[in-house]
Amino acid sequence: MSAHGPMPRSAWIFPTLAVLFFAGATALGFTFTPSAGGLVFAAVLLVILFGTVFAAVHHAEVIAERIGEPYGTLLLTLAVTIIEVALIATLMLGENPAPALARDTVFAVVMIVCNGLVGICILAGGLRYREQDVQVTGSSLYLSVLFVLATITLILPNHTLTTPGPVYSTAQLGFVSVVTVLLYGVFLYTQTILHRNYFVSGAATDADDGAQASNRMLALSIVLLLVSLLAVVLLAKKFSLVIDFATARIGAPPAFAGVLVALLILLPESVAAVAAARNNDLQKSINLALGSSIATIGLTIPAVAIAAYALDRQLVLGLNGQEMVLLVLTFVLSMLTFGTGRTNILFGLVHMVVFAVFIFMVFVP
Repeated sequence: MSAHGPMPRSAWIFPTLAVLFFAGATALGFTFTPSAGGLVFAAVLLVILFGTVFAAVHHAEVIAERIGEPYGTLLLTLAVTIIEVALIATLMLGENPAPALARDTVFAVVMIVCNGLVGICILAGGLRYREQDVQVTGSSLYLSVLFVLATITLILPNHTLTTPGPVYSTAQLGFVSVVTVLLYGVFLYTQTILHRNYFVSGAATDADDGAQASNRMLALSIVLLLVSLLAVVLLAKKFSLVIDFATARIGAPPAFAGVLVALLILLPESVAAVAAARNNDLQKSINLALGSSIATIGLTIPAVAIAAYALDRQLVLGLNGQEMVLLVLTFVLSMLTFGTGRTNILFGLVHMVVFAVFIFMVFVP
C-alpha cells in the first residue's frame, strides 16, 4: 500500500473488521478449537490479523512522510514493539505458561532481522543497483548498542552466580531492565536529535520533498493506526491459541512459537524495508531492521520483566550454546557487512545463509 494518493480501502477495512471480529467472537463465545469450524475461524483470524498489520504499515508511512526521517522509521519501530509486547505477554503469561517465549522471540527477531531481512534488502538492492551505500557511523552506533543489549539479556544470564542460569535474580533482572531502557533512551536521543544526520541518506532527503498527506488524511491515519494497533493487541490471545495448536500439530519445538510471533510482528517493517531497498534507500532499510532489533530488546525485555514480576512468573533469558554461536556469528558478520559503507549481493547472500541455518536448527537442533 502506498502512502501517496487516496487511502486504499484495505487501510480502513481491515482495522474495522478486526474490531468487529473481536467484538463478535467475544459476544458469541467463539474461539479456536481443533475442528473444521475452528480451522475456518483460524483462517479468518489470520487474514484479518495480517491485513490489519499491513494497514498499520500504511498509516505509519503516511505519518512518517509528515514528520520526516528518522522519526518516521522510529514511529513504525515503536508501533511494532507495542504489538510485540502484547503478543509475548499474552502467550507467556497465559493458561499455558511459556517462561522462555520472550527469549525465543527476542532471539528470533534478532536473527530474522539481522540476517533474513538485512540479507533480502541487500540482495534486492544489489540486484537492482549493484552496490548501495549506508552510513558507516550510524550503522556502528546501531551495532554497538545492539551487541551490548543482546549480550546482557541473552548471554550473561547463563553466567551469573546469584542464581543458576539461564535466569536472572530479581535484583539482577531489575538492574538489567533499567540499564536497557536507559541505553535505548540515549540511543533515541542520539538518533533523533544529537546526530540525526548519521541515520539519513541522500535518497531519504530527496524523498521528503515529494507530496505529503493533507491534514485530514494525517489525522485519519493517526486514528486508524491506533485502532490497528489496538485490534492486534485484542486479537493476540486468540492468535496464541492458533500458535499453540500449530506448534503441537507439526511437532515443532517450543522455539517455533517465538519464530512465528517474530515473523508476525516484523511484517510491517519487512515490507517497508524491502521497498526502501528497491528504491535505492538502503539506509532506511537498515534503520528499520537494526532499529527494530534494538527496540525489541530495549523495550520488550523490561516490559515483559515487569509483567513477570507482577504476576510472580519466571522469565528465562539465557540462550543455549548453539544459539550463542549463531548470535556471535551474526555480530561479526554485521560488522563486516556495514563496516565499509557499501554493500553488494554477496553480503546479502551470506546473511541469508546464516538465516537459513538458524531456521534449520530450530527444527533440527
